Amino acid sequence: MNQQHRFTLTSHLRFIIPSLLGVFLFMIPIPGKDGITIPIAVLSGLLQDWIGSYVPSIMTGLIILTVIGTVITKIAHPDFIVKSPFFSSLFDVRPVWAVVRVVGAIFAVMTLFKLGPEWVWSDATGGLLLNADGLLTILFSVFLFAGLFLPLLLNFGLLELFGALLTKIMRPVFGLPGRSSIDCLASWLGDGTIGVLLTSKQYEDGYYTKKEAAVIGTTFSVVSITFCLVVISQVNLGEYFIPFYLTVSASGLLAAIILPRIPPLSRKPDTYFNGQEGKNTMEEIPEGYSRVGYGYEQALVQAKNNNSASKFFSDGMKNVLDMWMGVAPIVMAIGTTALIVAENTKFFEYIGMPLIPILELLQIPEATEASRSILVGFADMFLPAIFGSGIESELTRFVIACLSVTQLIYMSEVGGLLLGSKIPVDFKDLVIIFLQRTFLTLLVIVAIAHMIF
Repeated sequence: MNQQHRFTLTSHLRFIIPSLLGVFLFMIPIPGKDGITIPIAVLSGLLQDWIGSYVPSIMTGLIILTVIGTVITKIAHPDFIVKSPFFSSLFDVRPVWAVVRVVGAIFAVMTLFKLGPEWVWSDATGGLLLNADGLLTILFSVFLFAGLFLPLLLNFGLLELFGALLTKIMRPVFGLPGRSSIDCLASWLGDGTIGVLLTSKQYEDGYYTKKEAAVIGTTFSVVSITFCLVVISQVNLGEYFIPFYLTVSASGLLAAIILPRIPPLSRKPDTYFNGQEGKNTMEEIPEGYSRVGYGYEQALVQAKNNNSASKFFSDGMKNVLDMWMGVAPIVMAIGTTALIVAENTKFFEYIGMPLIPILELLQIPEATEASRSILVGFADMFLPAIFGSGIESELTRFVIACLSVTQLIYMSEVGGLLLGSKIPVDFKDLVIIFLQRTFLTLLVIVAIAHMIF
């Protein structure tokens, strides 16, 4: 029997006001200086404009602090870290990640002070990540505001409501709980990094299984509308933005349906983080309830249980520190390494050679030039558009631009973030998923491109 009469007006407002504020900050498109964006991105941009020149030094300091904390934890096992679930998860990492953190710190110091060989710290490698307008500067401000305000989406009932409403769509189509729709929307309208942050937090809290977290992180952490505008402009096809975005959406949707059903994602276990029991994701609706009624009541219960301002800000700052210190060293180490390989070797050109006969079979003009641009997207999402911008064929440039968005697993951003998070994917998984996304979406993109050009 419905028990909503137990809730006061305050209970309803405690759900409605924070949830609407969270939706506004993370999901409502507004005009920005570079096109359509979201309020969180606007706040992030304002902070970058204000202190952007200092952020490389701040991020280098944070990365060094992370390494110091990791080394102390590994050697001395101090009680204040070992007995704290938060600090233990932050610093007590596996040896391979401890090494990666050290490498990230070395790259950050070399890039900040321009020490050692230029191929490490140039604007095309380490500088692309750590300069005043680099990725880590963006992540610093995005993580600050997204982390602080993420509890508005997580803690006040919005996910409970959507979990009940959208399970009938998300579970049969994607094999995911209804609440994952919020991750997708936050990524699509905001940024893939926000999607990874949201997914990782939900996984750690016991709302997603290992398989669900891996699927959401590698499938729904989609590129924002703003970045899509940048990509299509880079290849001088701005007038094709609408067909470009529709093509990206269609091919991305197909990948989201198929990839969770094949290895490696299909083989991820349906168990929860650290062996914990899974929490209610609103899939089973008790007798006597409608989906709307049950979802709304559970949202009110969740909001009622989160009435502490201090806990709100404590949770927010933990999110921020977790992403700053847990992710930044990984992004710096792996992103810089991938960019060094892309810029200074012919590795991606060589591994792209097997694509030439495939592209010729698909009747893609300038197939040899296109093959050099496709797999380089594994290093950085913007490199394919840069490498392909000199190709004469509009059809080929259109295909490269679409692929650069649908590939999704970029080691300088989403890939590095996934490896730095608790989401259960490793480097081998990301390589395989990147290739799967590339070949699967390529077929859809080429078919549509031949209709347009």
